[in-house]
Amino acid sequence: MNIQTVGVVGAGVMGIGVAQNLAQTGHQVVLVDISENVLDKAKYELRNNIRFQGFFKKSDNTETPDSILSKIDFSTNYKNLEKADFVVENVTEKWDIKREVYPLIDSICPADCVFAANTSAIPITRIASVTKRAEKVVGIHFMNPVPMKPMVEMIRGYHTSDTTIETAKQMLAQMGKECIIVNDSPGFVSNRVLMLTINEAVFLLQEQVATAEDVDKIFKGCFGHKMGPLETADLIGLDTILFSIEVLYENFNDSKYRPCPLLKKMVDAGLHGKKNGKGFYVYQ
Repeated sequence: MNIQTVGVVGAGVMGIGVAQNLAQTGHQVVLVDISENVLDKAKYELRNNIRFQGFFKKSDNTETPDSILSKIDFSTNYKNLEKADFVVENVTEKWDIKREVYPLIDSICPADCVFAANTSAIPITRIASVTKRAEKVVGIHFMNPVPMKPMVEMIRGYHTSDTTIETAKQMLAQMGKECIIVNDSPGFVSNRVLMLTINEAVFLLQEQVATAEDVDKIFKGCFGHKMGPLETADLIGLDTILFSIEVLYENFNDSKYRPCPLLKKMVDAGLHGKKNGKGFYVYQ
C-alpha cells in the first residue's frame, strides 16, 4: 500500500507531534480538530517545535518550517479525511469522546484506510467494536516527543489482521520508526507499568516521604533513567496520566490502580504539567 496522505485526528500534544513527524518525512497531512483556536495554537506550536528540534537532532532535512507546515492541512472538517490512506487518532483519553469519533471517520474514510489509535490505555478491541472495519484497526502508542522517539508500541486488537499490521509497520518505517508488537490489554505493556510507577510516586509525595525533586533524582541517579517518574508525568500531562490510570482501574477492578487523591486534586486545580506551565514543577 502506498501511503501518501495521512489523517491526524486531534491537535493536542501528541497530535501535533505525529503531524510534525509525518510532514517531515514527506507525507501530506490532514490535521483535524473541532476548534479553530486549537488548530491555531497547533500551528504556532508546530513552528516552534520544528525550529527547536534543529538544536537537538542533526538531520539532513534542510526544509524550512514554512515548507514543512505547507504539507499540513489544518481543518475542522472531518470530510477532509475522505482521501486519507491512513488515520492516526489522538483525541483525549476518555472513552465517551473516542467512541464518538470512530463511527464518524468510519463513514468518511476510504474502505481500505487503516485506523491507528494512539491511546495510552484504552483497549484496541473496544475501539474497533464501534467501527465497521475492526480488522483495519490497530493501536500505535507513540511516545512524547514523537519526532524524537525512534520506537513505538504497536497493539494488535482481537480482529486486527496481519495485513493491517504490515501496513502499520510500513507507515512507521516511512516515519523512521521501529515497533514492538504486543497483544491487546488495557495499558498494554508500557503504561501498565509506567502508570503504576507514576501513581506510586505521587503517593510518596502525598505522604511526604520525599520531595518531587528527590523522587526523580533517585530514579535518575540510582537507576540511570533520563527522567524521573514525576518529570515524566509532567511531560505526558497530569490529566492524561489520570485518565489512563482511571482506565486501568475501571478495566481491571484492582485496587492497585486506584488513582492517588493528590493526582486528582492537581488535575482539578488545572495543574497539567509542561503543556500549561505547572505540574510537579513550574515551567516557563
